[in-house]
Amino acid sequence: MLIDSHCHFDFEPFIQAPNSYLEQAKQVGVGAIVIPSVGLNNWSLVAKLCSEYPELYYGLGLHPFFNHQHDLAALELLKAHIETDINIGRKCVAIGECGLDFAIEGGQTLAVKQQQIALLEGQLQLANEFNLPVILHCRKAFPELIQLIKFNRPKAEGVFHAFSGSVQQAQQIIELGIKIGVGGTITYPRAKKTRHTISQLPLNVLMLETDAPDMPVCGYQGEPNRPDRLVDIVDVLTELRGESRAEIERITSLTSTELFKLKL
Repeated sequence: MLIDSHCHFDFEPFIQAPNSYLEQAKQVGVGAIVIPSVGLNNWSLVAKLCSEYPELYYGLGLHPFFNHQHDLAALELLKAHIETDINIGRKCVAIGECGLDFAIEGGQTLAVKQQQIALLEGQLQLANEFNLPVILHCRKAFPELIQLIKFNRPKAEGVFHAFSGSVQQAQQIIELGIKIGVGGTITYPRAKKTRHTISQLPLNVLMLETDAPDMPVCGYQGEPNRPDRLVDIVDVLTELRGESRAEIERITSLTSTELFKLKL
């Protein structure tokens, strides 16, 4: 069984026909999907969606791309939402998607950086309070992210979504108990650095993801990505590494299951 550890299944086009897209995913062996939320406007939607489908799980968080919609008071709302969802037995398995994104418009200004850092620090603290792993997003902010994780190390660990850095950067992340999210980037031959990095890391730190409907795999540019295309990522990962496809599927799924404590 394959696990898509990062898919925005509450977005278009999936939300219009969830049964159809889940069936496509099942047919190629995708047995579970984790949906990271992006802000308070979709927390209730992802929780409801996951209550209706046994193969869906979710995270609650404040995505840095949408931080202009949030202030520090959102952290209290996030805490209350997590507490409620856990108490009534919903399938909240992570804090996230959260992180730093200095590549957004205005992302290099001091005010935006300070707001992102404050919101991420608050979410890392909530992760420890509720003993949940974090789903991390990072663009143009690697040193700052590493520092924050060092000072607020998640007890339940986490995953660095859509990793595209060097072996050295990956090692820094892994040393902090954070797994490496492997997505569609590796399907592009031009992504030499990322492909090399992923080929060199221990298999048990890798987690598969599509980031659908974003990050289309090679050959499907311009189309919404889909969870069933996780198999394209596995195909390339098998080519890049020495293990068998079956072993890659088994170990990556085990890693995702253990990190998120999925009840499969």
